[in-house]
Amino acid sequence: MAYSAPTVPVESTAAYDLYRPETLSGPVIISVPHAGRDYDATLLAQARVRREILQRLEDRWADLIAHPLIGRGWPVLVARAPRAMIDLNRHEREVDPGMVTGLPRDFPLQGSAKLRGGLGLIPRRLPGAHELWQRSLAWAEVERRIAQVHRPYHAALERLMREARDNYGHAILVDLHSMPPLPPPAAGQGAPALVLGDRFGRTASARLMTLAADVADGHGLLAAQNHPYAGDHMIERHGRPAHGLYAIQLECDRSLYLDEALDGPGMGLAQLQRVVSAIVEALAHELPRSDYALAAE
Repeated sequence: MAYSAPTVPVESTAAYDLYRPETLSGPVIISVPHAGRDYDATLLAQARVRREILQRLEDRWADLIAHPLIGRGWPVLVARAPRAMIDLNRHEREVDPGMVTGLPRDFPLQGSAKLRGGLGLIPRRLPGAHELWQRSLAWAEVERRIAQVHRPYHAALERLMREARDNYGHAILVDLHSMPPLPPPAAGQGAPALVLGDRFGRTASARLMTLAADVADGHGLLAAQNHPYAGDHMIERHGRPAHGLYAIQLECDRSLYLDEALDGPGMGLAQLQRVVSAIVEALAHELPRSDYALAAE
């Protein structure tokens, strides 16, 4: 199945393609940070593994899930640079010092479980691929990737969130990802098809999370909340409920929209597009506050 973007981005850089109307149509912003597929020759020449291995880092074709939202006038920010180059869902200090030469002694590193597992700002390894790169990266190259990809993507998202809040009083980020099929949590129980994350209440509200889960359930999809994915740097950075900025990570089972090999678009894509579009529409019409005054008795 061949797919192309439904419209021309209003802004295209090395870091992202931005699709948006002249005036935002609601408070929801959609981000797809792990769908980048622009593998340049230099990056591939630095790799110890085949391109197909690097592609395992992608949220394969996850941007297709958001295409109908572009057509309906919702702002959608899609990464162009692949996750193998730099992970937009990691803090720029989540750097593995063992894969960088020339790291300044006073650089404030930030550790994490993902970093220790090889999936820091610059991914280092995957199961079955102990080392992704032929040699260590120069610190100057890491800085270049941060300056040309990581910071511009987050700056664009911050602009969109502020604009939405200024226009509507609040903004809601839906950070769209895909995940491998999950095992059932227990015998006799169905496996979640979607996982909603808000850092255990730190970046959104129970009202928004419950609404999104209810919409998924209405379409026959089970949605878990914060387990096994609670969200990471993207929603932690942009979700500040006290300032009217809310953020939810949405993980979608890849088997819902990809083919049997989990490599290309599959027959279920249209249905998942409808579900995600329905979630966005519902969030857009729901005030995120959880402290509504009780009705008078």
